[in-house]
Amino acid sequence: MTDLEGKAVLVTGASTGIGAAVAKGFAAQGARVAVHCNASRAAAEAVVAEINAAAGHAIVLQADVRSVEACTRLVEEAHAAFGGLDVLVNNAGGVVKRHPLRDIDDALYDDIVNLNARSVFACSRAAIALMDAGGGGVIISTTSLAARNGGGSRSTLYAASKAFVSNFTRGLAKEVARHGIRVNAVAPGVIGKPDRLKTMPVHQLEGAIKLTPMRRIGTVDECVGAYLFLASNEMAGFITGQVIEVNGGLQMP
Repeated sequence: MTDLEGKAVLVTGASTGIGAAVAKGFAAQGARVAVHCNASRAAAEAVVAEINAAAGHAIVLQADVRSVEACTRLVEEAHAAFGGLDVLVNNAGGVVKRHPLRDIDDALYDDIVNLNARSVFACSRAAIALMDAGGGGVIISTTSLAARNGGGSRSTLYAASKAFVSNFTRGLAKEVARHGIRVNAVAPGVIGKPDRLKTMPVHQLEGAIKLTPMRRIGTVDECVGAYLFLASNEMAGFITGQVIEVNGGLQMP
């Protein structure tokens, strides 16, 4: 994908997991990458060190993306550091904590919704103004299989917030297409190493594997290609408003 070389990319939630793999993937294509973190700065610095040691170009940016103001600042800092912003990957997110809905207080509600939904809105809003002025760009958000099936045990709010991401992707794609901005999303299924899926009950993990035609969970590296494909105008220049499912066949459109 030669058209990704030199592109300025911001990946939120890039210190670990899918975000870290995506940041490394863009860097391997010659892109300049801003690796965002919040609490996990040491892990983000390790990602940046690995990229730079391989002759890539990466920096660390830190922000709590549950805050609208922090999201705006983060996007502006990435733009200032690279002199532009070509690709925004809204990857920050997570289950946060599994609870029955009746036991979720307002503070936990805010944490889950702000992290998974509000951050996508705020970062995208900040990015589209800069991309519009720069002649276009690409926004890719990480949604989830949970957006379609309601999520697993005691993760209703997480699933609902990811459903927001999927539909926000479709709506925003229509709104900004005329400005040369493409907006898509990637929906991973069960991804990672079993011993690191700490928020997923064992019985749920085992059930997911049995229902997956490929009979296994995916790896973070197996998600990267979808993001690179969607970011490339050579490969995906006429694709917008789409959600690519990466789940081993666990759920199909």
